[in-house]
Amino acid sequence: MHIAVAGNIGSGKTTLTKMLAKRYGWEPRFEPVDNNPYLDDFYADMERWSFNLQIYFLNKRFKEVVEISKYDGYIIQDRTIFEDARIFAPNLHDMGMMSDRDFANYSDLFDLMISLVGLPDLMLYIRSSIPNLVAQISKRGRDFEKSIRIDYLKGLNDRYEEWISNYKGHLIIVDGDTCKFESNPSDFKRITDSIDSQLYGLFPFGDNKD
Repeated sequence: MHIAVAGNIGSGKTTLTKMLAKRYGWEPRFEPVDNNPYLDDFYADMERWSFNLQIYFLNKRFKEVVEISKYDGYIIQDRTIFEDARIFAPNLHDMGMMSDRDFANYSDLFDLMISLVGLPDLMLYIRSSIPNLVAQISKRGRDFEKSIRIDYLKGLNDRYEEWISNYKGHLIIVDGDTCKFESNPSDFKRITDSIDSQLYGLFPFGDNKD
């Protein structure tokens, strides 16, 4: 069973992934951030390093999703391969930070990869406003994120909303502005109640959303 957590930078994906992995005893898979050899360079010069960074993520994510497909148990994943290709790479291309040639090359590679994998069994999307994202990013204090541009975050948010509005898989939406799952146990319970209904209820994978 493949459960995934999606959301913009600073939305709380990693925190929610950790909490759900602990709550259910699921195997967590985290986004490769701390050991990423491109992130510092990318945030310093997006146009120069965007293609390199996105290919790095695509490679790591594809390896991960192939491993997940072979895993006999429950895995919860922090960010998906779909977000890289449907949100981050197109946003960089639209901003002029990735050339037409590089974006076409990247997209062809993604299309080949995605023909070999399916959607997660359940997707949780954390929806957050720009002010909330900025506050969260500031709070965690990663040096390489200090230079993130507001227009970059906004472009990502717009693409997330477009992607989610057309998403065809099983989905739970979490309001990251009002649902303080990290600090409020009742908010976290609202999420787990929705998950329980989707995965284990009388009518699993219904239309319940939080």
